Order: sequence, then structure tokens, then C-alpha cells
Amino acid sequence: MSNIITVSREFGSGGRELGKRLAGELGYAYYDREIVTALAKETGMDEGFLDQQLEASTVQIRFPIHFAQSFSELTTVPDTTVHILSLQSKLIKELASKGDCVFVGRAADALLEEKKPFKLFVYADQASKLARCRSRATDEENFTDKEMIRQMKRIDKARAEYHDIISSRAWGERTAYHLCVNTTGTEIKAVIPALADYYRAWLNVQG
Repeated sequence: MSNIITVSREFGSGGRELGKRLAGELGYAYYDREIVTALAKETGMDEGFLDQQLEASTVQIRFPIHFAQSFSELTTVPDTTVHILSLQSKLIKELASKGDCVFVGRAADALLEEKKPFKLFVYADQASKLARCRSRATDEENFTDKEMIRQMKRIDKARAEYHDIISSRAWGERTAYHLCVNTTGTEIKAVIPALADYYRAWLNVQG
């Protein structure tokens, strides 16, 4: 059975960097944007369109989906969105079966619950998240702090809504994760060795 790590994260907390560096440290496959790219190749759809459809799903679905249910049962959701959600779910499960890996986002912790992944949640204070977003913004992204904070909250709300659609545990609820990592004032690459050691210790306990 594959060893799987899932990384849920607040926007701007550095969860993507943490997941990628941790995968590199452990020699695991890493999946994030790669999932959308694979979906685009499979469906012939534009990646931007796929992103829009996946984000829109959090607005269109208003009731929980339990693990035994199929996305195909969502009769109130447009067929295209249902199709994309189903393909994403299938792809994540297929990738997880191929070998040791790290998934960032996409509610992978909920979708892969039966595979018993090691679940991480990454967060930070608002000032740190704002500073990280500022450092990665392009010249065209001239948002005020207020606008950027509003955007951060919108994205986190969407992530929480999508996650909670398919999980009985709330996104960000600390008891739903094996480890919560606060990246406030932290150089992410500096904590990766210790994080990898923690994970290896956890694996040993699992037997």
C-alpha cells in the first residue's frame, strides 16, 4: 500500500511550498497543479476553465456528500461540473495507488480517507500570509491590503466549502489532522527535515 501525505492549507500559508519540499525530502511523488494538467489532457478542456468549474462547485452544491455517494447523484449540479468532479476524484485515487506521494489541497484528505493518509494542515497569521502573497504577486496584481485579505478569505471559504461537501470533519478542525503546522515567522525549508522525521516516526508507530 502507498504511503500518502495530504496537505490542507490556508491561502498564503506556504502549504504548497511545504508539500513540495516535503515530497522532495522523502522522495515521494508530488501532486497539486499536476492534477488539473492531467484533467486538461484527458478532457481536452482548458486548465483555466477547469479551475473555474471546480471552484464553482462549492457554490452549486449545498448538501454533504458522504464517501459512499457518487458525484453522479448530484442532480442539481450542471453535468459538466459533475463530470469534472468525478474525473478529479477518480484521478486522485488512481495517483494515490501508484506509489508514495504527497497531495496538496483538492480535499485529498477526505477523498483518500480509506487509505489512511498522514494529514497535515498548514496555517499562519494574517500578516504572514499577506506578506507571502505580496512576495509572490505579479506586477499586474496591484491589490490593496484590504482587497488581498478579502481575496484570501474568499479562497479559504471556497476550500472549506468544497472539503466539507465530502467530509464529515470540518476543514481546519485541528482534531481532523495528524499535525498542524504554523508557518508564521518560519522559513519553510528550514523545518522540512524535522517535519520529515516526525512523519517517519508516525509511520513507524503505524507498523
